[in-house]
Amino acid sequence: MTATIAEVDYHCPESRLTNEDLVKEFPDWTIDKINAKTGIQSRCIARPSECSSDLAVAAAQKLIARTGCDPQSIDFVLLCTQSPDYFLPTTACLVQERLGLPTTCGALDFNLGCSGYVYGLGLAKGLIETGQARRVLFLTAETYSKFIEHDDRSVRTIFGDAAAATLIEAGTGQEAIGPFVYGTDGSGAENLIVKSGGMRGQVAVEHATVSNGNGNGHGKKIKLYMNGPEIFTFTLQSVPQCVSRLLDVGKVRAEDIDLFVFHQANKFMLEHLRKKIGIPDDRFFVGMENIGNTVSASIPIALRQAEDAGKLTKGQLVALVGFGVGYSWGATLVRWKV
Repeated sequence: MTATIAEVDYHCPESRLTNEDLVKEFPDWTIDKINAKTGIQSRCIARPSECSSDLAVAAAQKLIARTGCDPQSIDFVLLCTQSPDYFLPTTACLVQERLGLPTTCGALDFNLGCSGYVYGLGLAKGLIETGQARRVLFLTAETYSKFIEHDDRSVRTIFGDAAAATLIEAGTGQEAIGPFVYGTDGSGAENLIVKSGGMRGQVAVEHATVSNGNGNGHGKKIKLYMNGPEIFTFTLQSVPQCVSRLLDVGKVRAEDIDLFVFHQANKFMLEHLRKKIGIPDDRFFVGMENIGNTVSASIPIALRQAEDAGKLTKGQLVALVGFGVGYSWGATLVRWKV
């Protein structure tokens, strides 16, 4: 058996944070400046009571309605999130019950950020091609906005909340997902981190400092901290090498790839990567303008957008590249919906 992507859909919260909203709060910024740096005009933001499971269920319901898939036919649920509803139980278990999936269905969460979609495809492929499942529901759901301090404009301009659902099925044709390349460098963990929440954070939060409001204080242990320049440097070093490894392992040339879909980090970073790697603009998809950086959900959302825009059609070869928090990165090739 071979694993193949059957369908992708996504869900975004109704609430939005626009550049106009941000400029009202930070009048020394301009709308044009935010647009130029991020390529984002508005971001989807979850309501205070809206959590990752809510977004994941909504995305899955859209997928089920689009495909006509019988929920009872799902053998396994994979849920990638760094903002789970609870420490325990596993959010995937909550989703299983709410979607009415069979109790014979496996379900697990895994904690990974911007590379999570690539890793999840690898896990789903393994489940299917070893005979453990025939139909996998792979969900990516994030509510990063709940980690962000209101006065930290460095990250409020970038991140949005969303969930995506991917149906991966067993087939008998050519390999449609893979090969994969992965990478990890935990020495960069401190550069994108939420220090409170985990067991080590229970100690750290007791000594957390008050925010100075500029988004640069490394003492901000109770919310998301991002060292933008270090993340940018890591990305420019690791991603081109990752793409080169993928082409070597996959025994393909860059010109054989019909579309490159990278993690939708921000416009400034993506343009630097595209030019450094030498990818033509017409084979490089960016679709974050009205959604924002949705972390692990960004790649599947971009795939859905690309297909809706007619830039991705059945049988085309797509290179998917995820990179970010961890540091973690990964890439794979996908033959679209074969």
